[in-house]
Amino acid sequence: MVNRSCRANNGYSVADIAIAVKSRHTCPVTTRHRDVADDQRGNRRTPGRPPIPLDRIVTTALEIVDEQGADALSMRTLAQRLNSGTATLYRHFAGRADLIAHVVDRVFGVVEIDNAALSTMTWQEACKAAAHSMFDALRRHQNVTPLLAEVVPIGPNALAARERMIAFLLDHGFPPALAARSYATLARYILGFAIQLTGTRGDPDDARLAQVFHDLDPGRFPATVAVADSLPVPWEDEFAFGLELIVDGLTQALQREPQRRKGKRRNG
Repeated sequence: MVNRSCRANNGYSVADIAIAVKSRHTCPVTTRHRDVADDQRGNRRTPGRPPIPLDRIVTTALEIVDEQGADALSMRTLAQRLNSGTATLYRHFAGRADLIAHVVDRVFGVVEIDNAALSTMTWQEACKAAAHSMFDALRRHQNVTPLLAEVVPIGPNALAARERMIAFLLDHGFPPALAARSYATLARYILGFAIQLTGTRGDPDDARLAQVFHDLDPGRFPATVAVADSLPVPWEDEFAFGLELIVDGLTQALQREPQRRKGKRRNG
């Protein structure tokens, strides 16, 4: 049986994480079934419903979150959707926190990043391409994004995504500290932007908002009225513009590194 005291808050045991990092898996870790552990101890397996593959369980859990939100996901709700019992789920998960951790990591698993294509790009282009891929995945699963704001994801898919991006930055001359901060800044920007978007926002809302800006009193709000034709900014343009600013800033930070190192050597 997995030692629950060794589990991280996001549901994966320390052993699970170590195995994932070492082997660079990009699929969810399958925790040991409790009935298997019982068999190894010589205990007789109690009769019950047949086991359900972990992949099917996590896929169904993500469907519930996508359709109804994270609050709707419970062990009982998931068991009902699977036409099973909660005992079957507890063979895989210590509780709801474990289940949520797997759901979060599944979203990282659908991020589409073409490593071969990235290798032909400048690091600036690669950062933008990877950011757009991650943002697209979060947009497809918006109800999961609030959960990502609560914990640092360290499931195997999340670790693999972080590893690829940081390794890419290191390979392009980023010092370790700058590579770590650059990845963190990009990731938080993507997540923050995704959280702000709602599934109800669309052209009708934008058109109504645009009319509000045009109808403002130019005597009180001259600046806003002057740019009303450009408001509201489409979220696609807004995301791309902010990403461009971040990458431009990272370019300048990387260019300053030789001077910063020279200054440290001189002062040291």
